[in-house]
Order: sequence, then C-alpha cells, then structure tokens
Amino acid sequence: MDHKIGVYIDTGYGIGEALDIEALCTVATGEFSVPVCRAESYWNEPDKLAIIRNDIAGEGLTAVLIAGPSPRVHQDAFKFDGTIVERANLREHVVWCQPPNHEDTQMLAEDYIRMWIVKTSKYEDRPPFMEETSKDILVIGGGMTGMTAALEAAAAGYQVYLVEKEPQLGGWANKYAKVFTGKPPYTELTDSPVQEKIAAVNKSDKIKVFAGHRVFRISGAPGMFDVIVRADGPWIEKLDTAQNEWLAAKKAREAAGGAAGEKKEAEGEPTEPEVPDDPSEFAHEVVRVGSVVLAAGWRPEEPQNAEHLGYGTLPDVITNVQLEELAAKGKITRPSDGKEVSSIAFIECMGPEVEHPLLYGSNVSSLVALKQAQYLRKSNPDGKAFVFYNNMRTPGQYEVFYQAMQDDPGVFLSKGIPTGVASAASGLAVDVKDTLLGEQLRVNVDLVVLSTGMVPVTKDAAVLNLKYRQGPFLPENPYGFNDSHFICFPYETQRTGIYTAGCVRQPMDFQSCETDATGAALKAIQCMELVAQGKAVHPRAGDESFPEIFVTRCTQCKRCTEECPFGAYDEQPNGTPMPNPTRCRRCAICMGSCPERIISFRDHSVDMIGSMVKAMSVPDEYAEKPRVVVFICENDAYPVLDMAGMHRLQYSAFVRFIPLRCLGNINMVWIADALSKGIDGIMLIGCKYGDDYQCHFVKGSELAEYRMGKISETLQRLVLESDRINVQQLAIDEYYKLPGIINDFIELLSGFDPNPYKGF
Repeated sequence: MDHKIGVYIDTGYGIGEALDIEALCTVATGEFSVPVCRAESYWNEPDKLAIIRNDIAGEGLTAVLIAGPSPRVHQDAFKFDGTIVERANLREHVVWCQPPNHEDTQMLAEDYIRMWIVKTSKYEDRPPFMEETSKDILVIGGGMTGMTAALEAAAAGYQVYLVEKEPQLGGWANKYAKVFTGKPPYTELTDSPVQEKIAAVNKSDKIKVFAGHRVFRISGAPGMFDVIVRADGPWIEKLDTAQNEWLAAKKAREAAGGAAGEKKEAEGEPTEPEVPDDPSEFAHEVVRVGSVVLAAGWRPEEPQNAEHLGYGTLPDVITNVQLEELAAKGKITRPSDGKEVSSIAFIECMGPEVEHPLLYGSNVSSLVALKQAQYLRKSNPDGKAFVFYNNMRTPGQYEVFYQAMQDDPGVFLSKGIPTGVASAASGLAVDVKDTLLGEQLRVNVDLVVLSTGMVPVTKDAAVLNLKYRQGPFLPENPYGFNDSHFICFPYETQRTGIYTAGCVRQPMDFQSCETDATGAALKAIQCMELVAQGKAVHPRAGDESFPEIFVTRCTQCKRCTEECPFGAYDEQPNGTPMPNPTRCRRCAICMGSCPERIISFRDHSVDMIGSMVKAMSVPDEYAEKPRVVVFICENDAYPVLDMAGMHRLQYSAFVRFIPLRCLGNINMVWIADALSKGIDGIMLIGCKYGDDYQCHFVKGSELAEYRMGKISETLQRLVLESDRINVQQLAIDEYYKLPGIINDFIELLSGFDPNPYKGF
C-alpha cells in the first residue's frame, strides 16, 4: 500500500546540537519524497501535537514517523486515530551513545531515517480480527482457589461456569482443621472459612455450578471456547490413559529430536489421542466461554524412599495430610491403637538419598509442620512437638508465627536429617543426625509425621482436554507445573486465554491461593475484553495485527504448527495450517519458521524487515567503515539498548539496530539479504532463557540460537566466515554489557576482509 508519510524530527534532548538536522530532512524529502518533514523540539507537547494533527488533516497523511526519543516513551501522546505511527530512535540509539557532530554519528542517524521510512511505507491496510465473542468464564476446580476466582469474576459482572469433579465444593479446604488468620498478631489459627465461601457461591446468580462433573473437551479459541461438560464416570479414566500415552510419546519424540526447532521425523509422530466415547451418549452440557481459569488444585506427593522412616510398615508413621484429617476430627490419636498422642516428630527432610528432595516441597510444608505442632500444643499442654528440617521457610508475616513457635517451650526445632525410625517400647524411636552440631540424636515419640509435597493434578490427569494440534493439555516444565513465563506473567500459560491459579500453578498456602485466584480472574477478564476488541494479550497487549498466510504457496511442512509456543495453529487434514487469531500472541515466531516466507502481519512482515536491511547505506571496502545489522528482541534487548543510551555508554557507530517482536521471529532470508548486500556482520540479541531467566515468548530466543547454528551452509555458499554471525542473550538489567559485546564483535570483524559483496 502506498502511504503518504509525514516525518517529524525532534531537535530536543541534544539531538539538534549533535546532528545536521537539515541533512536528515534532505534524506526524507530528497531520497523518499515525503510530503512533510518538520524539525522541532519536543513533539510530545500539546502545541506540537496539534501541528501533526493539522498536517494529517490538511496534507492527507496516512502515516507519521516521529524521529526522536525511544518508542518506549510518550506512547499515549503519539496516537492519532486511523493514522499509522512509527518511531525512529535518534535519542538513546544515536546522540546519547555516539560522539556529537561526527561523520559516523550522522551516517547512523541518516540510516535510521531511511530504515524507518521504508518500514512505515510497507504497512498493509488490514482490519483487526473481529468476531462475536463470549465474555463468560469457565473455572475448573471448586476448591478455595476456584471458588474465589468465580466469586471475584461474578462480582465484576461476568457469568461463571464452575466445574468441580467431586460431588461437593470445597476441595482440600473441607479437610483442614485450622488455617492461618492472616491478621495481627499472626500467632493464632482460625477455623477454615470454606463453608462461608461455598454458601456465597451457591447464592450467586452469576455462578452456575457443575458438581460431580469434568471437562470433556475444550475447542476453539479465546472468546470462542466451546466447552463440553460431562458427569464424572468411567470415561475419564480412559481419557486420562489416552492422554498420558500421548504425552509420553510426545516427550520421547522430542528427546530423540534434539534441540528446539529441529524438524522432527514424521515416523513415530504421536497423533492426537482419541476421545473414548461420543459425548452425545452421555449426560452433558455445552457452554461457550471467553476464557478459562484452571484452579484444579493438587494431590499429596507419595513419600519417596521413605522405607527407612517406617512409612508403609509402621502404622504410626503418617503424612501431614493424614494428620490434618485426624486433627479435623478433634483429638489427635494414634492409628495403631487410638491412644491420644502426646508427642510427635515432624520430618521435613526425608534424607540425602532422596532424589530432588525439593521437587514438590515449598514453604507450605514448613508452615504446615508449625501449624500442626500448635494443634498438639493447644490440645495437650504437656505435649511435645519435634520439628526436624533442612530448610525452614516462613515468608512474610509467617515469620511471626515461626518466632512464636520457637518461643513455645513444648516445641523443639532442629536442623537435622533423619536416619531411621523404629518401634520402641512406648511408641517410636526417631534417629536424627543434627547437621549443626554433627551429633546423632534419638527421640521417642507417639507419632511420626512426614512432610509431603504438593503435586499439581494436571501432572497425571486429563483436566483441560484441549482440542489443539499441539495436544490436549498445557505444556509442562520437568516438575509437572505449567510451563510459561513465570517471571513477568505468572498466571499466563502457553495456551492463550487459559490462566492457572493456586496450587496447580505452584505450591501455595491457603491465603496465597485466594490472592492468586483474584489475579487469575482479572487476567481472564482482561483477555476477554481485549479479544472482543480484536487485540492481543500479554506481552503485546493491544496489538491489532494477526498472522495471514498465503496458503497457495504452503508446502505443509508443519514448522509453523510445531514451533508456535502457544498452539495458535491447527491443521486441515492435508496438513495446511489453520491459524486461530485469538490464540495468537503476535510473537511472529511462525513468520521466522516458514521457509516459504508466506506468513506476515500488517505491520511486521518478511518484506518489511528485509527492506529495512536493504535501505541501509553500505560504504565500499575502501572506506574502512564496516556495517553490522543487529536484530534485537523488543522485550529485553531493546530496553537494554535504551538503558545503555540513558547511561551515555559509548559503542561503535557501525551498528544498525532492527527490533523484532521476538528473536525467534528471525527469518533466514534476512541473513542472506544482509550478507549479499555487503553488510560485514550480523548480531542477534534476545532474552535470556533457562531456569533463571525466561524468553518472553517462551522459546523464541532458544529457537533463534538453534537456527543460527545451522547457518554455516548459507555462509559457505556465499564464501564467508561463520563468525560473521553472533548470537547473544541479555537480561533486561545487563545494559552495561552491551558496549563490550558490540565492540568485541567489531574487533573480531576487523580481522576479516571486507564483505566481498559490497557494491553489488
């Protein structure tokens, strides 16, 4: 589409003093014949914005390019209804990181004017994806988390469908003897408020409860989820088995396939598990919802390698869950003979031989041990509680409760590892190695309580039953919890519109579950409202673009369906991808994965980014001015670049930055285009990935690194060194590393001959 572009160069922030502004305007009006190019200071001020609006109306501008400060600032100011707005960063990326009035600094600024005018000219006129959507919410799980989410959404005016597999609501909270108050002085316990919560749910006219039901299938996409709810029965066991077999086959296939992004062999590819029965044969109900809150909860972890502690052989060695049930009945008694208990040993660490001792452990187990110790002390003033732990975790105000239990003369806390439990004359004898004193201890008690972890029920049960190309469940991390961006978007899953809350997301205490439920309900509401406007959710919230495919050129390679982190694509029987726009997060990883380059967005396409590369001026080999194009992730790398400028850190002026939605968005044709143009080197800088940091789009940064590892063939074809391409990951606070990374790469390139394709 041809656009009539107005260019507005900001001379504030030191830009006017550091650059030849007239020369920049000449680039815009002379090379690109833009009808309007103005240079003023601080275009974000009201009187200057009025000038832009007058130009839009008077000159018929369809697009505006603001060349000045970072696009991460003044976003609300530079919004003009119906007009495309692009931002070229001359402040942080040019004058704040380069010497003023230098030839190379001027060349850098002029290139950015060229690149962003070209980008703006490549916008396509496409309306947002708009369909009639639902604003009802499905909540799966009727425990405290699920009921809280349902009540919060209902209080905001939304219809809620609450599905609970048990015949009654309440979940584990029905079995709690006492819970923490969450109120000063934080040293006492209170009765569980579960019955009040159940009454509130049953009273609400905005909540429809399906007790004794399970979700049979969820198909569709955010705003258009079609849900089949069925009464629990034998069918669910068949479905659990089918889906676990599917998951096992998928994991085995991925393990055999190697690194992320590798094209898997078709042989042995698991097909979607078959739903065992036709729902029409059974009592069921169908609802349409806009979003889903998954609050299915947890199950106790079976103690592993606890035989030496008598578990399974000594009846008076029980779990903390079993003790909670005993306490809820009144007096704590021994299972072996019904005798009232006067001493208990709480074992928080099973022993060093246990693999992954903290796999499902958490601060919850520490709090439960302290809480149950108080049960004993309240019911029997002469009772004694021994708590043996390796890690005592009591965050926030719970530290006050911990201190109160430390001060209780009947509670003995010791950092130690149990070595054995055996029968004794009056009960049980517990041997413990004290890790602080290095001594062996023995205590005689009536009861031994083992701490058990909290396993998400989704680990081994079919809960969501999604009708998705990539499987019927949420992608999991190695521990069985939802695998997504736990740092920036804690409720988010890799399935757009589905939000986890409570202990299905991570181990949580009672009150944290309630808080978590409120957050998840709000995210579910936000998703529905944005989808109804044709907009994306996090992290590109508000983005109205969506992928379009030139289907006639599709080769059915399936890379887009396999590499999308969010399951946005299904497939037709012949393998042709079927995009679901409201599932899409607009990361454009599919655009980078497509070898035919047939996937594009209205404001981000293969042609657009390739044209920006081609718009750069490349001096000949005699100028001794190498050129490097740096593709950077807009989520972490771009802010790093901005912060480097804000701190006035200097680095080579030979680099040109092009932001991508995600580093996984990189398409190999841009590498070939850059090298064939004569550009000397290419850098990719994206989010860190791994256990401590996370790519905003889950696996995009990892995919990019994998793809670049396969680029050597292209470089050999062009007779170029493989070291001309460099991939880096940066955390958002590592701005101080950026100059060194860039300058080191420029120094490396100085050891090579200039790119032989310069001038072609």
